[in-house]
Order: sequence, then C-alpha cells, then structure tokens
Amino acid sequence: MHTAAKIVTLLASTTLAASSLATENGGGMYPNGNENYLTGALPPAGFYVLGYASSYSADSLRGNDGAQLPVNFKLRANAVAPRFIWVTEQPLAGGKLALHAITPLVELDATVDGQSQRKRELGDIVLGGGAAYHVSDKLHYYVGLDVNAPTGQFDKNDLVNVGRNYWNVEPLVAISYVQPKGINADLKLMYDYNWKNRDTDYRSGQELHADYALGWGFGNGWVAGVGGYAYRQISDDQGPNVPAHGNRGQAFAIGPSIKYDNGKGFFVTAKWQQESQVANRARGEEFKLRMTVPF
Repeated sequence: MHTAAKIVTLLASTTLAASSLATENGGGMYPNGNENYLTGALPPAGFYVLGYASSYSADSLRGNDGAQLPVNFKLRANAVAPRFIWVTEQPLAGGKLALHAITPLVELDATVDGQSQRKRELGDIVLGGGAAYHVSDKLHYYVGLDVNAPTGQFDKNDLVNVGRNYWNVEPLVAISYVQPKGINADLKLMYDYNWKNRDTDYRSGQELHADYALGWGFGNGWVAGVGGYAYRQISDDQGPNVPAHGNRGQAFAIGPSIKYDNGKGFFVTAKWQQESQVANRARGEEFKLRMTVPF
C-alpha cells in the first residue's frame, strides 16, 4: 500500500469521531473529549437516553516530532450515538449499580494524495457498568468498566474503516463538582487495554487519556467555561510495519464549553475543541453536543 494511504488507514478507523495516527489506524476506541459537564454525576435511579453528536475535521498529519507530514490529507467525520443508561437501586461497593450501552452511527470521508473513500455505517458498540456515588449535593463520582466490541465493519484493504476490529477494555473514573452558582469542574480519567487485530496481526499500544471541563454556574441553569481532553499513548504498538520509535501518540485539546440544566433531569452540553501538541496523529478541530432526556 502507498505510504500516504497507509497513514490514512491508520488514521481514519474510529468509533464516534476520527480525531486521530498512533495506535493501529491512528484511531482509538474512545472519541477523545466526548464528555463534558456532569460526566461523573449520574442521575437518580431510572432509565435515561443520552444523545451524542459530533463533527470532526482535520487537514494535517503530524509525525513523531509533531511536525506536519508532507501529505495531501483531509478527513471529515460525523457521528450520532445514542447512549442508554439504567441507574438501578441495586447497591454496589457502597454506590448504586449503573449499566449502559452506546451504539454509534458514523460517517467518514477521507482523501489522501488523490485517493478518496466515504463510509456511513454502524460503529463499534460499547457495553459497560459500574457504581455511582453521591458524596454530597455538590460532589459526585462514578467508577466503571467499559467493553468495546468489534461490531463495526472492517476491511484491511480499504482506505477508511469505521470499525476497529479488535476488543478493548477501558476502566474509568469520573468525578464532578456541581454548583448551580459557582465553580463547576469535571474529570473523566480512562485507561485503554487493546487486543490484537487478527486480520492485520497488529496490536495497538495502551492509552491513558482524560476528558475535562471547568466552568462557572450562573444560578439560572447555565454554565460556561472551557473543556477538552488530554491523551497519551503509554506503550508501543506491536506488529508489522511499526516504526522504531513505537508509534506513540499524544494530543491536547481545549475550547469553549457550555451547559444548560433545567433541574428536572434534562440537560444539554456543547463544546468546540481545537487540538494541539499532537504527535503521530491527525490534528484538527471538533464540535460536540450531548443531550439527556429522562424517561
């Protein structure tokens, strides 16, 4: 395969949004920066539907030293992902058991050195569970484990793939400090352990990443501030054609972030984030929207 085409194949395989070059196909199971305010504050017992929407664009590939690679490259990714959450009354390790599932629908459009491909498909499904804790009316946290299943389509000869074609487990901790009027702060810390892609004999390295948000509540349901993510690959990729430097990726993103909460279980968050300090990945920008509807 042409080197540039190989880079895009490394980049464009993703789940919710293709914000990726490190790890195989440059993407990852988790769409970095996906969470925002209230990430660690699960609602009371009940069934909830969250809707995620994102739009990502990139026209720059960055190498191991962070410099732009000489590739004519464009990537666009749009996604809509319903997330179903069931918060139970069942006690678990001092908290309440919560279960969830995410079914992403993804559209990818990539062009590299005159070659193009577009796909619109179901991505890799996420199943997870954990314990929700409410320390006070302000401090909340969640400890859980997500399993990412290779349900999306994958063809190693295609330029782009929506599915990753390997299993992944992701332990996580999310914490939220919430005030109607005053500081609001959120952090979701995740660790990704990836299995081998049996079609390519490639195993992506392990990843450490966090979503964050920091803002000010105005006492009327609105919060405004900043949000984004930090990403660092902490072990080398393994398999054919892995560069000597290990192909480890890194990135940081920040941008304006807002939230509206009606106080009755409905809330919406919106964020625009710009990537920087990027190595072995694509560098771009993304708009993300999240909405919760109680049932």
